[in-house]
Amino acid sequence: MTARQGQGAFERYGSNRENEAVAGGHESRKVNMAAWSVYLLECADKSLYCGVTTDIDTRLLKHNQGKASRYTRARRPVTLAAVRENLGKSAALKLEYQIKQLPAGRKISVLNSLGTGTEVAGS
Repeated sequence: MTARQGQGAFERYGSNRENEAVAGGHESRKVNMAAWSVYLLECADKSLYCGVTTDIDTRLLKHNQGKASRYTRARRPVTLAAVRENLGKSAALKLEYQIKQLPAGRKISVLNSLGTGTEVAGS
């Protein structure tokens, strides 16, 4: 038997009091409540790039510096074509995926026309 097999859960992970604080959501647990955005960039070659971020201004700057994505690095300058803000991380990632499934001609209009929901019609 190894030393790890002989240990109980509390011996491996600390005292019961420490585990209760984390599991109970008290002072030890930190929650990231950053607002996420889904954005569409129009590149110099008129192609579109879709991404997610918590800071749209910094991300746009990084794209134009060539430090954000390999795709946009060769297609600078880029401009912000559309954005959907104030989403949770999961909703933003789902919306990004849905937007990427659409034909290029519909991406901007669909992202701009979204209300509070994140469903994309016709995806």
